[in-house]
Amino acid sequence: MQDARRKIAPHICLGSFGVIAEGKCLSLPPVLGYNSRMVTHETEAGKDSVSIEAEAVEQGRNAPERKYLPVVVIVGRPNVGKSSVFNRLVRRRVAIVDPTSGVTRDRVTAEVLHGGKRFELMDTGGIGMQDAKEKVITRHVEEQIEIALGKADLILFTVDARDGVVPLDEMVAERLRHVHKPVLLLANKVDDPGLISLKSEFFKLGFGEPLPFSAKQGLGRKELLGEIGAIIPLEAEALEQPLMRLAAVGRRNAGKSTLINTLVKEDRMIVSEVPGTTRDSVDVRFELNGKVFVAVDTAGVRRQRQVEGSVEFYGLARAKRSVRNANVVLFMLDATTEVSQVDKKLCAYVAEEFKPCIIVINKWDLAGDTDTREFVKYVRDRLPGLAYAPISFISAKNADNVVGTIELAEDLYRQSITRVGTAELNKVLGEALEVRPSRRKHGRSAKLLYVTQVTVSPPTFVLFVNDAFLFDAAYERYLSNRLRNKFPFTEIPLRFFYRERERQRT
Repeated sequence: MQDARRKIAPHICLGSFGVIAEGKCLSLPPVLGYNSRMVTHETEAGKDSVSIEAEAVEQGRNAPERKYLPVVVIVGRPNVGKSSVFNRLVRRRVAIVDPTSGVTRDRVTAEVLHGGKRFELMDTGGIGMQDAKEKVITRHVEEQIEIALGKADLILFTVDARDGVVPLDEMVAERLRHVHKPVLLLANKVDDPGLISLKSEFFKLGFGEPLPFSAKQGLGRKELLGEIGAIIPLEAEALEQPLMRLAAVGRRNAGKSTLINTLVKEDRMIVSEVPGTTRDSVDVRFELNGKVFVAVDTAGVRRQRQVEGSVEFYGLARAKRSVRNANVVLFMLDATTEVSQVDKKLCAYVAEEFKPCIIVINKWDLAGDTDTREFVKYVRDRLPGLAYAPISFISAKNADNVVGTIELAEDLYRQSITRVGTAELNKVLGEALEVRPSRRKHGRSAKLLYVTQVTVSPPTFVLFVNDAFLFDAAYERYLSNRLRNKFPFTEIPLRFFYRERERQRT
């Protein structure tokens, strides 16, 4: 491993664009197999055999001025149920909810639709959170809260009706009085109508009559949304749909949050040397070349037996969900550490989900004189399940090759939505069987009767065959590679289903 990280040219992207170094495209020996050639949408079989199903990929250069939704920010001391309120309003389990104090750290956002109109809801960490072991994290959480207050059009000051007014509530109230923005006081945990009378104690905070609410039962949701609509003008039109969703996944401290911050050009996510800083999976919109994208920052992955408590468990579950929902996965590795067993398992999960993926080698500026080709071989040897995936070398902190990586992701997305004509499919795979027949089993050889593409993302094919047992994993890889040689999806996974010809009954 030490020998593999020497003699390196900095900031290189290996993928369908060849090798990009310092803004110049260089040639590269075919060490990446199918990933070393330029992807085009004109094949040897002819232009007309391939169609792209999303014209939106080509649009956006002259996009109109973007619309922005009004922002409603949920604030309050720790453990008053802010994340539960957030999930109840968006009607999805987005934010992690746990009795542990200080679970939420980053700003978690989601769009809420009510009465045909929309606003952006933002969850925040608890004001006044104290963690003696992680003072740096506490400071970063406070910074994120301050940013959220600056963006807010309306503040939902959330308190715990059962606890009554506590000194920390009064401290939060004093802070909000200096923000000079509309504040709606929300008395949460009114889980029974008999508890509504408890709200009266909160009048002394100085924000008018508290609105009773139960995140657990849903009591007061309609009334709260009505109050929000009465205070701020909601947006009738939806935001422009993103071109694609990118999920940044990897081990702890691989630089996922730093990459997200570089893409949005602000301190959107908390970045810290403390392992496990990110807990929620956070969707972040950003624009590049006139196009809108959503990048999802996820919790860092580690060995299953090292997972501590429900918070980390839910964070990992949401990271996996982000992979499933992504159009392209950015699988991040730290160039200064070895590929671990955790990386291999995560690689296997991405491959099982048939997701287009870029292996992103981050912190390349710290790799010293590592030789690029040796490092590529090192990664390929340890992550064979993603042999089709391009490799991109970046420095998220310095923004080196970050734009090129997103452009490469866009190219993978284009590949994933490619459709191939049935006639050409049958011609190519028919020739493949003639060139290299499968090994005979029990006196029988594989026969392909018919093949058709049934869907995209990933390109999925149904093969009508004489016996599915004759098409083993090795032969399927051979057929995949033949398709990659002929059609413009050289760097994405392909999916195959087999249907056997009905055998005649005797």
